[in-house]
Amino acid sequence: MNNSIQLLLNQINQVVVGKELQVKLALACLLADGHLLIEDIPGVGKTTLSQALSISCGLDFKRVQFTSDLLPSDIIGVSIFNRETHDFEFKKGAVFTNLLLADEINRASSKTQSALLEVMEEYQVSVDGHSHQLEKPFFVVATQNSHEQMGTHPLPESQMDRFLIRISLGYPGKEQERYLWKRANGQRQLELIKAVIDPEDIMSLQESVCSVHLSEAIYDYLEDIIQYTRESGVFVYGLSPRAGLALIRMTQAWAYLEGRDYALPDDLQIVLPYVANHRLVPVDPSVTDEIVASRLMDISIP
Repeated sequence: MNNSIQLLLNQINQVVVGKELQVKLALACLLADGHLLIEDIPGVGKTTLSQALSISCGLDFKRVQFTSDLLPSDIIGVSIFNRETHDFEFKKGAVFTNLLLADEINRASSKTQSALLEVMEEYQVSVDGHSHQLEKPFFVVATQNSHEQMGTHPLPESQMDRFLIRISLGYPGKEQERYLWKRANGQRQLELIKAVIDPEDIMSLQESVCSVHLSEAIYDYLEDIIQYTRESGVFVYGLSPRAGLALIRMTQAWAYLEGRDYALPDDLQIVLPYVANHRLVPVDPSVTDEIVASRLMDISIP
């Protein structure tokens, strides 16, 4: 593994304690040029992970608290008439940054949620017939409360599909939680970390990830997974071609973080649940994400 990448992971793991897998998945998502959805209860470190990642990667960071009264213009920007120039001027919204934290995204209305659709796919904002390009790298980290909580609006399938992976941090272990209590001030820990790489490094790493080799055996394995989701009758609908591309990108990113320029079937197996679960709706509503992941893992590697 690249020394700077290892240093970056070590630094974030000092702030987000006991979540090495999730931290590595978040970084892999960034290097795969995707977007990250974190679904969990409040207070388990979702915002801290986003901030630590942005600082360590030298990324400009903005946070938007999604609420029921949030408007699309608050996110993407708005054209304002300038009386002096007698013309409209575009005032950039929060998306014009490198890392956007969309906090509690499912507390906003569907109209506001959809304001991110074009941005996350095409890296541009269209307002009043004009397109405004975002600077790269651009990475959305959205947090989502569980649907059982009051005041939430489920994300539509088209919005969920924009996220490369979905992860959950969960509660820390006993030792990790005791360490967090004794450390007390998490914000102070963020102030102590520094940039390990910069945005140009990120874009260079993203190009390196794209060059990671996938063998025909991995493509065969991927095809078996995709066809199972479409033909087994277990799911309302199967994984789309876009989901297949997402699996490829995450497999390459994971292999790269493992220090290889080629991927193994095991790399695909590791990232599979995080790419697939939020894209699949079981026919039986009692089927949990854990059961879905288990069934996908049962598909034999060619």
